Parts: sequence; C-alpha cells; structure tokens
Amino acid sequence: MTSDTVAPTGRAPIARAILITGATGGIGAELAYHYAAPGRTLVLWGRNPQRLADIAARSTTRGAKVFTRQIDLRDGDAALAAFEEDDAAHALDLVILGAGLSDIQGPDDMTEDPGKVLGLALVNYATPIALATAAARGMIKRGGGQIALIGSVAGSYELPFAASYSSSKSGLAFFAKAAGLSWRQHGVFVTLIAPGFVDTPMSQRLEGPRPFLVSAKGAARRIARAIARKQRDYTFPWPFKVLEVLVRLVPGRLRERILLKLAVGQKDRA
Repeated sequence: MTSDTVAPTGRAPIARAILITGATGGIGAELAYHYAAPGRTLVLWGRNPQRLADIAARSTTRGAKVFTRQIDLRDGDAALAAFEEDDAAHALDLVILGAGLSDIQGPDDMTEDPGKVLGLALVNYATPIALATAAARGMIKRGGGQIALIGSVAGSYELPFAASYSSSKSGLAFFAKAAGLSWRQHGVFVTLIAPGFVDTPMSQRLEGPRPFLVSAKGAARRIARAIARKQRDYTFPWPFKVLEVLVRLVPGRLRERILLKLAVGQKDRA
C-alpha cells in the first residue's frame, strides 16, 4: 500500500537534463547512478568534494555528461544564484531536491541547539522551496518539467525529540501539495517523496531499531519510478503509509503520550 496519486497525463517524458541536490548522500548518489545514461546531462550538487568527484566519474562511465557543484544549501542566496547559472546552461527538465540534515535532541537537553535548528530549517525547507520555485519558473517558460522534493515519513508526526526535523519535513510536504496544485496547470509536476528508514549514513547515526529498512539503491529505484509516473506523493515502504492512517484515528491525548515515550538517540557521526 502506498500513497500513489498519479497525475492524469500518465508517465513523464524521459528527462534529458537533471539536477540532483544532496548528490553525495546515499540516496542522491544512487539516483545519479540510476539516471546516468548516454544523451543525459546530470548536474550534481553536494558538500563533499571528493565524494562528488567519485560519483561524477562513475556516472560519466555510464555515458552521461556530468557537471558538479560543491555547495552548502545553508546559504540560500548562493544556492539560488548557482541554480540560475545551471538552469541557464542546461535547461533543466527534472530537478530532484534531496539534500537534507537531521538532528535529534539529546536525552539531557531541554531543547535542540538553536544554531543547528537554523541550519536544518534552511537546508530542509527554506532553500528547497526557493529552488523549487526557481525551477518551476524556468520550466513554465520552456513548456513544462518535473520537480521532486525528498521529505520524510517524520513529516507526519510531531516528534518531540526532533521538532525541527519533523516540522521542516511537514512544511516541505505542505509546500509540495500547494505548489503542485498551482504549477501543474502550467505543465510542471511536483512529486513529494516520503521515505521511511533508508540505509544511509544519516540513518546509520540513529541508535535503536530501524524498522522496514530499505537500501539506498532500492530507495532510488522507487523514487525514480514515482517520478516517472508523475505521482503527486509517494510514501515508502508501505507499512509507514498504513501507520500514518492508523495514527490519525488515535485520540489526541493518547497520541501525545505515545510520542513523548518514544526514545531515540543518535551517534555523533555514522
């Protein structure tokens, strides 16, 4: 069972120029490998220069033309300027906004770190929605395109130990629905992706179980399939969609007690 509302126009045409942010992450790298093919241009953004170069080299061997950019999305103005350059050079017809940060409040902390909250809000919400808007503006002028926003199942829950992360993903989901409603009448289709646990360095920092864990390669295949089908939203693996529906039926006070009893920690690094 998945959330699989599909746009009425069916499958999307094959994208020729694709931007992937967060390309040095587990899912981003696998998406780059998935899309790398002759006749296709990949524009890969990431923070780790060595990993970015390695992913670009591997994608090139599969026949793609690859351009890279080392960038930190906490600088929204720089990201917008960079996007304008890349879009002007390559006429992007698919933009996958996958960069993200996560953080969990420590068991002895009363609040999250304000500086980390600001950075997380910029990378997970403010910069992606600005980039998506810039992408839509260019695509509309060219007659259409697709935008995919990588959210999280955490966006469906008010997690007290990860308030900034869950709220940033919730905001991203709301934006995707609102913007998608507006832009698809102009030929631009938005897909919101809400993964559960994916085996990436980000999730490997978590202490405790990671139920229904999906490999990064498997996640990339599912995401690409949802984009090809122009799904408006896609949650995977399916048990998380079932859980989302069930949680809505739980009385508010009981829901709050359950959320407050959740104990999740994280390591300093993967």
